[in-house]
Amino acid sequence: MAAKGARAMLSTIADYTRLTKDMSKSLTQVADEPDVSRDTDYFLSHIGNVKTIDDFLGNYRLYSYAMKAYGLSDMTYAKAFMRKVLTEGVSAKDAFANQLSDSRYKEFATAFNFAANGANATSTTAATTGTATQYVTQTMEQNAGDQNEGLRLALYFTRKASSITSPYQILADKALTQVVQTAMGWSPTISSSDIDMQAKMITDKINLTDFQDSTKVTKFVQRFAAMWDATQAQSDTSTNPALVLITGASTSSASMDAGLLTTLQNIKFNR
Repeated sequence: MAAKGARAMLSTIADYTRLTKDMSKSLTQVADEPDVSRDTDYFLSHIGNVKTIDDFLGNYRLYSYAMKAYGLSDMTYAKAFMRKVLTEGVSAKDAFANQLSDSRYKEFATAFNFAANGANATSTTAATTGTATQYVTQTMEQNAGDQNEGLRLALYFTRKASSITSPYQILADKALTQVVQTAMGWSPTISSSDIDMQAKMITDKINLTDFQDSTKVTKFVQRFAAMWDATQAQSDTSTNPALVLITGASTSSASMDAGLLTTLQNIKFNR
């Protein structure tokens, strides 16, 4: 029974390790899926015909593909909003995309930079193969989330980690915030606290430069995955031995698989 419990508790870690061990292979498998392959072929074959923002917004198949690629599917309907993002571009400090706390809009306007490149905006590497790569990555994360939301969050954090230079970037992104709060054992209710206080909590406990080191990122994500699985497995955290190993809280004795104990002990962040 202990071994079965251990496998369940470590499911996010196991799946994360399986997917990231050979990320190129994992992405290729997703890219080869019939729906993904068909949509990507259409996008790459037709995006070069788009010369204006009107062309882009007017072709739903191309536009929705691009929006999904940059994690903006839920904003596909907001064409007036996205028109403003694209029209103002990213060159000016006060451009609309630069004023938004969500960096995905800036990434989108950078990839499809009609403001700077005009009719050539859709012929750049960022607009073509770059966007296709983003689409495949988003699809992999979405598929992972359909089975395990913790796995989707882990993959997303891994992808975004190297771009994090400020605690406010984390706080502006709900997914990044959830990963950090979970990994550190912080209650989601702290999100209602003063944002500067939250930023200080992050910088007091985490050296953000560590996220430039892929090994340390993996360590942090493994910590998150263990905390995620533990809290999913047992809502009463006060007696959850997996959480105790990570947070150092006291608990009554509990029987656990030796392999699980070793794994959790080895993924304490910065150990």
